[in-house]
Amino acid sequence: MILEMKVPSPGESIKEVEIATWLVKDGDYVEKDQAIAEVDSDKATLELPAEASGIITLKAEEGDAVAVGAVVCLIDTSAAKPSGDAPAPAKEEAKPVVEAPKAEVKAAPVAEKTYATQAPSPAARKILDEKNIQPTEIVGTGKGGRITKDDAVNAVPSMGTPTTGNRGSERTKLSMLRRKVAERLVSAKNETAMLTTFNEVDMTAIYALRAEYKDAFKEKHGLGLGFMSFFTKAVTRALQLFPDVNSMIDGQEKISYDFCDISVAVSGPKGLMVPVMRNAETLSFRGVEAEIKRLAIRARDGQITVDEMTGGTFTISNGGVFGSMLSTPIINPPQSGILGMHNVVDRAIVKNGQIVIAPVMYVALSYDHRIIDGRESVGFLVAVKEALENPVEHLMGGNAKKALEL
Repeated sequence: MILEMKVPSPGESIKEVEIATWLVKDGDYVEKDQAIAEVDSDKATLELPAEASGIITLKAEEGDAVAVGAVVCLIDTSAAKPSGDAPAPAKEEAKPVVEAPKAEVKAAPVAEKTYATQAPSPAARKILDEKNIQPTEIVGTGKGGRITKDDAVNAVPSMGTPTTGNRGSERTKLSMLRRKVAERLVSAKNETAMLTTFNEVDMTAIYALRAEYKDAFKEKHGLGLGFMSFFTKAVTRALQLFPDVNSMIDGQEKISYDFCDISVAVSGPKGLMVPVMRNAETLSFRGVEAEIKRLAIRARDGQITVDEMTGGTFTISNGGVFGSMLSTPIINPPQSGILGMHNVVDRAIVKNGQIVIAPVMYVALSYDHRIIDGRESVGFLVAVKEALENPVEHLMGGNAKKALEL
C-alpha cells in the first residue's frame, strides 16, 4: 500500500511551509513516528514525523515552498524492512607498487645582490626603519636603482595588495522564518511611531539577594535564580501601574488587557524566537524561572509550537547575554512596547553624596508613541527601575525567603 504524506497545518492562518531539511534520503526505510523532515513556517520550525513504516519516496526538494495539505512524500507500507547488513566485498590482494625513478632536481642559481636590488643608503635605511617600511616596498631612483634619502623621505607605508587573501562569497536562501522576521521588523519600523527611552539600574540589591539565596533556591527548586525572574516581576508590576503600555492598536481602536502575557526573546538554532509566558503576573519567582527554562529548552531543541509563540502583550529582550551595553530594541508587533536588558558593568555612581562603584545595567524601553505618551513610557521605566533597586519591598512583599519559597 502506498501512503501519501501531506503537510499538516502548523497553526491557524498558515497556508504554506518550506522544506528546511530532509532527515532521510529517497529510498530509505523509515519507522512510524520517525522524524523525516524539518519544515519552516513563518512562525516556527517543526519536525515532520513518518505516519507509517516503509520505504520512502521524496516528492519535494529542500528549499521548496509547499502548501499545507500538499503531498511531500510517499511511503510504501508493504515494503519489508531490510535485514542486517550486506556482506562486505572481499578485499583485493594488495599489489606491490613500483616507484618510478625520481628525476634529479638541480638547485636554481642564487643571484648576487647589487645596487639594482634597491639597497638603501645608510641615511635612507635609518628613515625607512623609523617608518617601519621594508626596502623592497619602494623603488629606488639612485644609481643602479639604489634607494636614496629622498626616496625614503617620500616613501609611504604600503596598505597591502587588495587582491591578496580569500575573496570568496556564498549565496544561500533565507529560511521562511528568517524572511518573516525580516518582514515584521521592517513593518514595525515603518508602521509605528517608535521611540526609545533609557534609564540605568543599580543592580546591587539583586546581586546581594542572589548571592544570599541562589544556592538554597537551586537546592530546593532545581532552578537557577537569574535576572529574568526579577525583571519579569518588575515588568508585570509596572504594566499594572501603567496599563497603556500593556495595550495595542487595532485599526482605530485601542485594545487593553487585564493580564500580562510576556514574550521573551531567545536565540534558537533557526534564529530569533519569542515564546510567551502566559499570565506572568500570577507567577512566583520559581514559576517564572521554571517557565523560562522550559521555553528556552523547547526553542533550542526546535520543539517550540506556534501556539507557544502566539499572543503576548509585552516583550523582554536580553541583549546583555551577548555583551551588549546599550541598544534600541524594535517593537514586536502588534505589541506596543519592548524592554531591552543589557550587560551589567561596574560603574562609578553617586550614592548618598558619595562616589561609589556599583554594578549598573542600562535599560531601554521602545514604545509606540501613537498609543503611549511620554509620561506613561518614562513612568513605566522608572517603576521598573525602582522595583529592581528595591526588590524586597516592591517585588517580595518585604519577605525575600517567603517570596522565593524557601
